[in-house]
Formats: sequence, C-alpha cells, structure tokens
Amino acid sequence: MPPRLALIAHDKKKDDMVAFATMYAPFLRTCTLLATGTTGARLIAEVGLVVERKLSGPWGGDLQIGAELVAGRIDAVIFLRDPMTPQPHEPDINALVRACDVHNVACATNLATAHLVLTQLQTLSIQ
Repeated sequence: MPPRLALIAHDKKKDDMVAFATMYAPFLRTCTLLATGTTGARLIAEVGLVVERKLSGPWGGDLQIGAELVAGRIDAVIFLRDPMTPQPHEPDINALVRACDVHNVACATNLATAHLVLTQLQTLSIQ
C-alpha cells in the first residue's frame, strides 16, 4: 500500500511547500496525498500532483485531516507551520499535532524534518 501523506502549509509557508513538493514530486506521485484547501490547490496546479483536498485550515481542514489520522488513514503529516504569525485556528492546529503524538504518526513541522521524513519513506518504499 502506498504511503498516505497529509500536506499542510500556513500562508507564509505555501511557497516552501510547493518547492518541497516539486523536489519530491516523483516520490509523491506514488503516494496517496491529502491536503488542506489552498495548499492542495497549489500542489495540484503548480506541481501536478493528485491530491484529495479538504477544507482550508481555518474552516476545519486541519480537523478533517485529524479525523483521517485518528482513523488510521494517514501515515505521516508534513505541516509547514509559521511560528511567527498568530493563527486564528490555533486550537485546531494543536489538536492535529497532539493527534499525531497520541497515535504515533510522524509529524514534520519544518523543512528540516520534512526532508528527513520523506527521505526515510522513500528508502522504506524501495525495500
């Protein structure tokens, strides 16, 4: 079964997510991808990925992804967060990250850890 990944990026991190996804596009095309609204739209339009889009984060998209995660349908989360800008839906963000911890799902919240997670997943999928 291909890895099932959730991709989320705050507004100031969306360009980073597009660049990151472009770098890993060949591998990401082998994965099942979910994303919050605008992030998913950009990944589809700019990288050419097939992405199941949820609502935008402030409209409940983080919670929708959290529900998928709790149900065991997500293997890893790449959530490029903007730590310098307050988010109106901070409780939803915290709930998603907490769900990753509770359910032992890898959660990369910056580019350094995102690279480590995808590099490891690529290695595992080759074996």
